Amino acid sequence: MADITTVNPATGENIEEYNYMSNDEVNQIVDASHQAFLKWRKTSHEERAKVISSIGETLMRYKEELSRLMTKERGKLYSQSLQEIDLCKSICDYTAEKGVTALADDERDIENMKKGIVTYQPIGVIYGMQPWNFPAYQVFRYAIANLMAGNSILLKHAANVTGSGLLIEKIFHESDLPNDLFRTILIDHDQSEILIGNDKVRGVTLTGSDGAGSVVGQQAAKAIKKVVLELGSNDAFIVLEDADLDLAVETCTQARLINNGETCVAAKRFIVVDSVYDEFRQRIIDKFQSKKSGDPMDDSSDLGPLARKDLQEKLHEQVEDSVKKGATVAVGGELPEGKGSFYPPTILENVKKGQPAYDDELFGPVASLIRAQDQEDALRIANDSRYGLGGAIFSKDEEKAIRLAREEFDTGMVYINGYGLANPALPFGGVKNSGHGREHGGFGIKEFVNIKAIHVHNG
Repeated sequence: MADITTVNPATGENIEEYNYMSNDEVNQIVDASHQAFLKWRKTSHEERAKVISSIGETLMRYKEELSRLMTKERGKLYSQSLQEIDLCKSICDYTAEKGVTALADDERDIENMKKGIVTYQPIGVIYGMQPWNFPAYQVFRYAIANLMAGNSILLKHAANVTGSGLLIEKIFHESDLPNDLFRTILIDHDQSEILIGNDKVRGVTLTGSDGAGSVVGQQAAKAIKKVVLELGSNDAFIVLEDADLDLAVETCTQARLINNGETCVAAKRFIVVDSVYDEFRQRIIDKFQSKKSGDPMDDSSDLGPLARKDLQEKLHEQVEDSVKKGATVAVGGELPEGKGSFYPPTILENVKKGQPAYDDELFGPVASLIRAQDQEDALRIANDSRYGLGGAIFSKDEEKAIRLAREEFDTGMVYINGYGLANPALPFGGVKNSGHGREHGGFGIKEFVNIKAIHVHNG
């Protein structure tokens, strides 16, 4: 019996079977990765940038094939799979363009010394555990920055996108990158813990739930390894009384339903001030009711299925538990029949502390609609969460919104009058239970480097 069986969530049909690697095979891969790193670290920044560009070019040759496979394995709309590949290409382009400057030595004038030098040196093998919701983007986000920094990469991908993980390895291998600098490994949780403790593994990064982050964080701490954790969230999108409601309704709908609602940085709580609550409520309900689930390969579908049947069941349990504890269903909330793991666009109201819809992350097309008394109350509710990844403020007073985002919003990212999944030029990451460390924006490239001080004395 196979260790991993991938399943098409739109049909419930099996796709492919895979087996875990042996411990000996994993150790051989780690050793080869370390040897490749020892050569790669001596490669100039300019040469690395050229290789990063070649990865982006190779990726585009596989754009349709990888997009179809991602849609087949995890159910995201094909059109959004194509957009995801374009985002990965932009990460390659940005890193190749900016990486040389970002990694340049920093010389400092220091009293009583000839000079001081701060240099950013690679540290070795970086082990990444990545989720299924963005099968390509999550990999490129950490791998490209770390390859540019001079490190080598091991990838443990989510089991249900194993095929995507292996195809991504093939893409890297068909670029100008030496093969052993990027390897996809098929291992279980016990093997993963052993790998974290391997002396040749120098850094660990995980994107996943806060529960998984706690486990991996402890495993890395036990081995005294640097770790970057990008975890879940329950992002608040605040609609103030001076908001452009057309824009707020359109953006909140997209920001909740994009990627079938399975996005860590997504609109999950719609916090609307009392003066515009009723109008926003009716319009957002109309929007959600107009969205239809269907075949993710069909351009007419607004949503595909959730990535797995168990995720569909968990989401529905969270909705039902919230309703038992006082929430009401404004639209959706019915578990569909059939083999696929579809879930309808859903809005819950009367959402209060103690309900999963308020306290936890609902990973799917379910939004919590919360009435706030005023601006101050809206920000209080927004920050009343163990999470702190992203959020948004809708207000025609841009300066006020920027001030509130800067000074009041306890999250790593804030959108003003809009929404976007990620931008390679801006840092990505959160605070509180949403994790620590940053990717993108020149910050990710320095998460796993030795920031080394060189003291040059007058002699």
